[in-house]
Amino acid sequence: MKDFKGKHVLITGGASGIGKIMGRLFLEKGAILIIWDINQTNIDKTVKEFSILGEIHGYKVDIADLVQIKSAATVVASTIGTVDVLINNAGIVVGKYFQDHTSTEVIQTMNINANAPMLVTLEFLPAMIKQNSGHVCNIASSAGLISNPRMSVYAASKWAVIGWSDSVRIEMERQKIEVGVTTVTPYYINTGMFDGVRSLIPILKPERVARKIVRAIGKNRIILSMPFSMHFIRFSQGLLPIWLFDWFTGSVLGIYKTMDHFTGRKE
Repeated sequence: MKDFKGKHVLITGGASGIGKIMGRLFLEKGAILIIWDINQTNIDKTVKEFSILGEIHGYKVDIADLVQIKSAATVVASTIGTVDVLINNAGIVVGKYFQDHTSTEVIQTMNINANAPMLVTLEFLPAMIKQNSGHVCNIASSAGLISNPRMSVYAASKWAVIGWSDSVRIEMERQKIEVGVTTVTPYYINTGMFDGVRSLIPILKPERVARKIVRAIGKNRIILSMPFSMHFIRFSQGLLPIWLFDWFTGSVLGIYKTMDHFTGRKE
């Protein structure tokens, strides 16, 4: 989908972080922007800030709640129309050893990070299929490719997203449906979500990440990994014995220690 002018673009978690930046970029390309977010204050600020760029609609939606997803989707369909580009961007992280999680944290993380992208897509994909055009972009994580201490539940949720997302992509291709699916697997992004993380590999800049995602959707990219070195994770896992991969990843690159000082975003 090279031309976004007049297209309806819906972004979950669209009132902050890379979701907000992507929204601005789409408005600059002439799209009609729809943002879903759980924070009403951020929604109001974003709508006010971006209204000079084009048409924008903001909805408060808790995507961990199926009732709210269905209700908001119905409103969007009836008042705005078919969503042409859906970006499942919203996510949360709890930086703890697994045994320190509460059951509520586990369920909440899986609901928002893994279940919600599927349930939100289920609301909008049928209309895309009917018009035989559209694009679904799912923001996963490099944590969906590599195990990491203090990220067990987050990693589980992102592994789920990657498997589901690419399966839907193949399903669209096999059915000869012109709906593209892009799966994004970035390293840590400097949005505040991962405050406290220390990494030898440079932490990604939000503006650059957002621009690459928008460009990838326009080019119908299948997988977008950032930085480029993330492409070699699967290859290395298949090539190296596990003990050697763990040693290189943990001791040389220091990835297994990146969450040791995690604090997360301060609300």
